[in-house]
Amino acid sequence: MIRLSISIQLLIFFLITNNYLPQTISKIEVHGNKVFSENNYLSCVANSTENIFFNGIQDTLKKKIYSFLSSEGYFHSNIEIKTLKVDSLKYKLIINIKENEPTYIRSFFLQIKEDSVFLNNQLKLLENTIFKKSAIEETFKNILNYFENNGYPFASIKINSIFFYTDSSTNKNYVDLYLEINKEIKRKFDKILINGNTKTKDYVILRTIDIKEGDLYNQKKIENIPIKLNRLNFFEIIDTPIYYINSHNKGILKLNLKEKSTNNFDGIIGYVPSGNNAKGYFTGFLNLSFANLFGTARNVSIRWQKESKITQEFEIKYKEPWIINLPLNIYVNLFQRIQDTTYIQQKFESRIEYIATNEISASFIINSQPTFPVERKKKIFTVYNSRSITTGFNFKVDTRDNYLSPHSGILFSNSYLLVSKKILGPKEFINNQAKTTVSMQKYEFDFEYFREIFSNQIAALKIHARELRGSNIEISDMYLLGGANSLRGYREKQFLGNRIFWSNIEYRYLFSKKNFTFIFFDSGYYLQSEDIIKNNQRTEGFKIGYGFGINLETSIGMLNISFALAKGDSFSEGKIHFGILSEF
Repeated sequence: MIRLSISIQLLIFFLITNNYLPQTISKIEVHGNKVFSENNYLSCVANSTENIFFNGIQDTLKKKIYSFLSSEGYFHSNIEIKTLKVDSLKYKLIINIKENEPTYIRSFFLQIKEDSVFLNNQLKLLENTIFKKSAIEETFKNILNYFENNGYPFASIKINSIFFYTDSSTNKNYVDLYLEINKEIKRKFDKILINGNTKTKDYVILRTIDIKEGDLYNQKKIENIPIKLNRLNFFEIIDTPIYYINSHNKGILKLNLKEKSTNNFDGIIGYVPSGNNAKGYFTGFLNLSFANLFGTARNVSIRWQKESKITQEFEIKYKEPWIINLPLNIYVNLFQRIQDTTYIQQKFESRIEYIATNEISASFIINSQPTFPVERKKKIFTVYNSRSITTGFNFKVDTRDNYLSPHSGILFSNSYLLVSKKILGPKEFINNQAKTTVSMQKYEFDFEYFREIFSNQIAALKIHARELRGSNIEISDMYLLGGANSLRGYREKQFLGNRIFWSNIEYRYLFSKKNFTFIFFDSGYYLQSEDIIKNNQRTEGFKIGYGFGINLETSIGMLNISFALAKGDSFSEGKIHFGILSEF
């Protein structure tokens, strides 16, 4: 009895070890495929071959392969699957496929109350093409989008029946599709409800979204509402509005908004104490901004920045939107820069902007710019006492989804400016041969590109170029390069040039919609052309900077803090840049 019991236990152990030890597919072979690659078929059976002894596993694999082939228009394929034992624990799966001829779309038969040229043209594109699921879905999607953007929000397409057959003369497989298309009733935006705008006027919101009561329903316009309103920077992140039919059979568009603070004050004041027989002085900047004055989208901002004891800037900007209810914005800008002990420069500028679309605009620019050399006891030439009149045009395309922290889109801006400069003094530096009227040209180019490459990860590329052409160019006419808003790793406005270029490449990791950390690489170039009259030699340089930083949303705008190194700098020589970006 004991020996019999042992023999039974050994038999059970043998059966268990041979049937329940892990037995896997060591190799899958695909034979006979001509149209689709082996990888296409392997992806069909992935994760389905773990248990080869599962009842009906071959039928399951066949269904998956048939489903793939049918979605690609191959309904008459033959599939055979075999499993061959390699050893006690490994098997080989052999898939024999005969794809045969595909099925082509011959005709569509429509059940619809009215004819549509767009509908017929879309379906005609599919005739005599392979009956692919993806192509059918894409075409139906285009048709429904067309209806939705032309007043039919509840349009539907239904396939009532599909008829397969083979043409005996050509031996080709064909299919006819019988469609029922119901556009429903044409709808309008009979009423627009706006909730949550305690400050911003309704008319500001309505002209921004470009929808009026009585307009035909348009799904694309609804989807663009959050993008358009987010660009105003008056509201928190906006969700897509709701459209519904009320009990009186009226179409209602409902916008739920939440306003945020748009009147802001911010600044940093520092004090450099006296020393070495020099008096102490204040440095820093102040920013005062009213971004939505009286809820009318009028903007006013005041900026003061003192870079050193004897260099500072002061600026006032004002925007008057939609003059006499036309898509015309007027901008006024008053600016003054005191450049150490060299000159004082002022600028009085106005700009009229025509808003062609929500993304495209064109501007006419005119400004007057007087420049005064700082009075000196010793008569040493620095710059001329002059007055410049500048006129020009700007063309801009802006598809960014958000001005201050874009995730996608581009900004393209191109300006051409003509400068007429009149030299007024000092008289002791003007001889009879000197030209007192000078013409110059300015070319300004900006391009920015943003793209979300992975979830919460943004790639940003910015390219900027400036060029001033003409004779008798002075340092007060030149462009400034360096610092937080151009070439990081260098002092603010460290370089001068009548031609400058800079680029910024950033990789951003988002913590939220507008807060992120980033690494960057900046490059910049400046050129001061040779001037024989002033005995100035050609000066140029190419600089790079790199580092990391963080961008935070604050009440005044986007606070950007970065640590940057210039080429050749040690870590202790790095520069910390503070920047406030508040779109105007």
